[in-house]
Amino acid sequence: MTLELRCRCGKVRGTVNARRAYARATCYCHDCQAYARHLGQPGVMDARGGTDIIAMNPDAVTFTSGEEHIAGLCLREGGLLRWYAGCCRTPLGNTPRDGRTAYVGIVAACLPDAVERDAAFGPRDRIVLNAGSAMDRVQPTPFALVGGGLRIAAGITMAKLRRQTPSLFFDMNGQPHRTAHPLSAQERRSARPEPA
Repeated sequence: MTLELRCRCGKVRGTVNARRAYARATCYCHDCQAYARHLGQPGVMDARGGTDIIAMNPDAVTFTSGEEHIAGLCLREGGLLRWYAGCCRTPLGNTPRDGRTAYVGIVAACLPDAVERDAAFGPRDRIVLNAGSAMDRVQPTPFALVGGGLRIAAGITMAKLRRQTPSLFFDMNGQPHRTAHPLSAQERRSARPEPA
């Protein structure tokens, strides 16, 4: 099954091959919350601070237009690279710093058809990450978390054994096509949640 990938304004477009997905999870970590707040787009995180992410092989994602609008950031030196459409600040995905690791966490906000998304990847919240960082009570899913982690590890390992070449946001040497700028201290402070 192939799903449409699109930023809010439609300048960045592509497709996602659902058969190459590893797992779907909702992440409540402080970094995902800060990323969503920094981009300032509604619907990226839910009311409890969770971001819906589809973990998949980067070869599953193809950009068909607008790659020149893709920008990157990282929340701190050495952290994950977080990619978004610079034209309208729609989040696209998260990757390790080395493109030779066959992993991208596609942010579900860039897959606009919710019905297709659920049909392809199952309902959200079956796997919960970092429940302790949620802004309200969230039920942890320890067994589903282990199962999802094993699927991700198996997918990355199989890609390594196949000697899969880097793709998506990276060149053949595993280096990012564009610079992912770290947020400044002021930007990090403003992306933190308001005190209760």
